Amino acid sequence: MSNGERTAGRALPVMDDRPAAQRVPKPQQPVAYPELGRVIAISSGKGGVGKSTIATNVAVALALSGARVGLMDADVYGPNVPRMMGVNAPPPVLNEKIVPLEAHGVKIISLGFLIERDQPAIWRGPIVMKIVNQFLRDVAWGELDYLIVDMPPGTGDAQLSLVQATMVRGAIIVTTPQEVAVGDALRGAKMFERVNVPVLGIVENMSWFECPHCGKPSSLFGSGGGERLATELGLPLLGQVPLYPRIMEGADRGEPVVVADPESAAARALSQVAERVRDLSGESGARS
Repeated sequence: MSNGERTAGRALPVMDDRPAAQRVPKPQQPVAYPELGRVIAISSGKGGVGKSTIATNVAVALALSGARVGLMDADVYGPNVPRMMGVNAPPPVLNEKIVPLEAHGVKIISLGFLIERDQPAIWRGPIVMKIVNQFLRDVAWGELDYLIVDMPPGTGDAQLSLVQATMVRGAIIVTTPQEVAVGDALRGAKMFERVNVPVLGIVENMSWFECPHCGKPSSLFGSGGGERLATELGLPLLGQVPLYPRIMEGADRGEPVVVADPESAAARALSQVAERVRDLSGESGARS
């Protein structure tokens, strides 16, 4: 193995040991990375709404349509993308660039590849910013059409780091029909609007559960929350994804439902979301 080709160990970033007065971050302008294509943030106001499920399936659906797709797991506190995409190993480093792993036609980078499964990420904002910048700048993505970014829940350091680091073409807000989730999703959408990132639309996940025996839909988490949020914000409702057991089973096996069960109602809804993302993230959606 040459010096330019080696395997990266699973080590946490080293904290800067300079005095705090010397570590005051300078304001930065977003950097354009044309080779990354359209950078799309998948975000939510709260955890547990299926944001990573939407991100992984949209990425794979775009790849199935022939697009060159990267998936960046920016959820540094709960990196679930490796398990959900069925790949988890220390990524190689070649010519001082991290080589992303690949699964289902998608190039993937995640902090989960670099730390042990039981290792907690107990970090403040500067470290999160450093990781986001490194995933954008120091990964050998090649030429992409889309970079899908799975954000952590909330409106914190990772979201701000991403929009300060690069030009984000748009954001998708994921919610469930439940009003508690909708209220948090509203704050998430407003955060992106304040930093001049267009919100492309709303995805309502777990919209209903369809009984496998009688086919009757049951609204386990209420109904209409995603549509009400979209109406309040003047945004399109990109899709309603039913609660489907094979989504969860496939996520545990590393098989997104758009691959594992493409004819299911859930897979069709997720493929529709991917189509809407492709249509809405055109040149007219670029940040000025």
